[in-house]
Amino acid sequence: MGGCASAPAEKYETTKEVADLKAQAGAGVICTLFFPDAKLPCRNARQPGGCRRQHCDYAHDATNLTRFLDYLASAKSTLDICVFTITNDDIADVVLDCHRRGVKVRIITDNDQATTTGSDINKFRQAGIPVRQDNTPAHMHHKFAIIDGRLLMNGSFNWTRQAVTSNNENVTVLADVTLIKSFQAQFDKLWAQFK
Repeated sequence: MGGCASAPAEKYETTKEVADLKAQAGAGVICTLFFPDAKLPCRNARQPGGCRRQHCDYAHDATNLTRFLDYLASAKSTLDICVFTITNDDIADVVLDCHRRGVKVRIITDNDQATTTGSDINKFRQAGIPVRQDNTPAHMHHKFAIIDGRLLMNGSFNWTRQAVTSNNENVTVLADVTLIKSFQAQFDKLWAQFK
């Protein structure tokens, strides 16, 4: 669990702990999430009424992915995402939900990864989310997100299904103002560069 506040397996509702942690501007490291998770979360368990399947093979309790999703879903005004690739549909659904709620979402990704099988980038574009990708032969290999200019999620974690259940990955959630400003400056620089 990496010292993270437990999050419910409900449909990405922000826990009181997450809200309290967000309120502590400059609090430094909030937690580190370590992957892989033993199982993917059950989508039905997060819906009203929960999972009714008798022998469901998916996780019904909080996992590091559900905690990750809770942090993303806590966005109220802005969500800046700068990641190499996004192929995990649970993550894509939360990003799309944020956009539908009126959160200003911006995504920077790698040009080679944007068109790979399973990439969610076209879903984002079709929904009206602005997406920019690098225009260089090198890779845009960052993996971070800035939530409301107050939380930073950063680490080795690729936003893929394989990263959730197979890879040894990490995401550190921080409320350090200095680091957030530094990452925001990097995001803004790349956003201007990748028109």
